[in-house]
Amino acid sequence: MKKIIFISIFISLFFSYAAAEPRYISLAPSTTEILFALGLNEEIVGVSTYCNYPNQAKNKAKVGNFSSPNIEKIISLKSDYIFCTGLEQAPVIAQLRKLNFNVYVADPVSIVELFKTIKEIGEITHKTKAASVLIEEMESEIEEVTFKVSSIPQEEKVKVFVEIWHEPLMTAAKGSFVDELITLAGGINIAHDLIRPYCNFSAEKVINFNPQCIILAYMDKELPLRLVKQRFGWDKIDAVKNERVFNDIDPDILLRPGPRITRGLVEIYKKLYLKG
Repeated sequence: MKKIIFISIFISLFFSYAAAEPRYISLAPSTTEILFALGLNEEIVGVSTYCNYPNQAKNKAKVGNFSSPNIEKIISLKSDYIFCTGLEQAPVIAQLRKLNFNVYVADPVSIVELFKTIKEIGEITHKTKAASVLIEEMESEIEEVTFKVSSIPQEEKVKVFVEIWHEPLMTAAKGSFVDELITLAGGINIAHDLIRPYCNFSAEKVINFNPQCIILAYMDKELPLRLVKQRFGWDKIDAVKNERVFNDIDPDILLRPGPRITRGLVEIYKKLYLKG
């Protein structure tokens, strides 16, 4: 009888363990979006306070902010894998690894690297098929845009200035997702040749380069045209004269290296080449 009870308990524990879903924590909005895009809603047990997309992310347990998450909370959630990003999270990553957590660091700087990141996260989470489908969908969106702009002569391509922030004036150059999106959308980034991906840019240079389109990569309550027109000398810029100044693109789809980056590409294309 004891033997039968022991076997029953063993079988019960075995199937309970086998059926247990993996548990994932994401400390970066970009990796949170990737995990959800791979269909891992139920497996995500914790996210950072900055993880705001999709809506389901808002209902997940919060483990603190981006740069200094709550380690005790993370430990209590007993995750199988923690997904992070680089740079500012480096000290946190080191601490988590000392605690023997499995940590994946996603830090892509291009669309090719983003596809590699999605593929690797798919492998870790046993969602390789979903990762392949997601990549194919994103590639399709890119191809649709690049086909539309492929016949535009170089001299007719729209010069664009993307304003990341206004005080101080900051923009995106080569090595950034924004610069890559502008190029794929058939535009010419007036700040392309700067030495760092994101850096300061003088108002005088914007005037001298005379962009035909200005995109403010932040959403302001003030009308974008009024916002820039009051700056000294900017009323002479073609983008301002022709009222092609925009601030209605969600910054997250331009700056966040996740699945929605191709939506950012589509939006840039629309601003450059579709009127109205």
